[in-house]
Amino acid sequence: MNPPNNALSYRDAGVDIDAGDQLVENIKPYAKRTMRPEVLSGIGGFGGLVEISKKYKEPVLVSGTDGVGTKLKMAFELNIHNTVGIDLVGMSVNDILVQGAEPLFFLDYFACGKLDVPAATEVIKGIAAGCEQAGCALIGGETAEMPGMYPVGEYDLAGFAVGVVEKAGIITGADIVPGDVVLGMASNGAHSNGYSLVRKILERSRPDLSAKFDGERSLSDVIMAPTRIYVKPLLALMQSLTIKGMAHITGGGITENVPRVLPSSVVADIDRLSWQMPKLFHWLQEQGNVAEQEMYRTFNCGIGMVVIVSPADADQAISQLQAAGETVTRIGVIRARNNDEHQTQVK
Repeated sequence: MNPPNNALSYRDAGVDIDAGDQLVENIKPYAKRTMRPEVLSGIGGFGGLVEISKKYKEPVLVSGTDGVGTKLKMAFELNIHNTVGIDLVGMSVNDILVQGAEPLFFLDYFACGKLDVPAATEVIKGIAAGCEQAGCALIGGETAEMPGMYPVGEYDLAGFAVGVVEKAGIITGADIVPGDVVLGMASNGAHSNGYSLVRKILERSRPDLSAKFDGERSLSDVIMAPTRIYVKPLLALMQSLTIKGMAHITGGGITENVPRVLPSSVVADIDRLSWQMPKLFHWLQEQGNVAEQEMYRTFNCGIGMVVIVSPADADQAISQLQAAGETVTRIGVIRARNNDEHQTQVK
């Protein structure tokens, strides 16, 4: 029977099933490159199946979820979609890493009003690239086309990571004591944090985003540089020595993230002159007239991950991380806390 002339279809309502199917086909080769031996089923089913490696005696699962925040608004404005997927992965895998977890698999949620297959493909290619950097499998996700929910050309992202750690190897920070050394691992830029302030500063200063800003890179390239993923070098370091604590420097900057891993009896004294703050942050501070302490509680200011080790292990940790391609600096020391002072002091 032929449908009546006034019959409506899902496509008439704004949802293009064929476009969604095409996106899945586009991303399968990239997801395939992220597979791990533990993955029993990946993209295409109703759920992803992953077993836990037999190398763990008492495995504990560690999970994390995050988004990319208002950095997405910059992606829309600049039409740069190939880096925010890396940001999405980095935000979650770096978070579960600080407890000692090896990321096993990742799921993404991509929501839009009307599916732009080329742009969505670029986003998910970035997600797959981030998973490759982290050594975790992209086993599935959800693409939601919801007419009327988002402005034309915009989308939202969420990511979900699951990792595993040996129960005896969970990093809690409980053993951090005065005298321990605070190491800072360099960031790639602002990563995915503080972009509401970044955008406010850009509105005020109205710079030429395409102009050369840092060497051969334009200001837009510097602003959109993806989150650095620290998983592989730090997992290797955990096999060589004891990491007492780690802090992923995300929203809240250095001053608000480092205390999350410290016992209540200690303070991290951070020497702001111990590393060179990248040009981007100097520019943001100047253009926005941002107070110095506000910078350290909003942005990573060039330090994307903090690692706390004993004095005896500090040199080896620095040497090994540098050999893995990381830029690492001694940025501070742990000391006893005086009364109820803030647990991270950047001076």
